[in-house]
Amino acid sequence: MNKPLDPIIHSELRLAIISLLISVDEADFNLLLSKTNSTAGNLSVQLSKLEAAGYISIEKTFKNKRPNTICKITENGIKAFEEYVKILKGYLNL
Repeated sequence: MNKPLDPIIHSELRLAIISLLISVDEADFNLLLSKTNSTAGNLSVQLSKLEAAGYISIEKTFKNKRPNTICKITENGIKAFEEYVKILKGYLNL
C-alpha cells in the first residue's frame, strides 16, 4: 500500500504554485497570479498555507512605491515536492 499524498501539496492551486516555484529562483505575486489563473484572494490564501507548512518563504517589500510579494520554495518545500512525486509515481506503478 502506498503512503498517502501530502494534503498540503495535493490541492490543485498549491500544486501549481509549488511546481512553478521549484523551477525558478523566485516568483512575484503577479507572475504566480498569471501562471495559475487564480484570483488574488485565493492565491493569497494558498500562499499563506504553503508558508505555514514551511514549504515556501514570502518576502513583502515595495517596488516603485507599490507592494511587491516575492515567493521562494524552501528546502522543506523541495523535499516535500520530491516525496509527493515519488509517492505519486508509486501509485502509477501498481
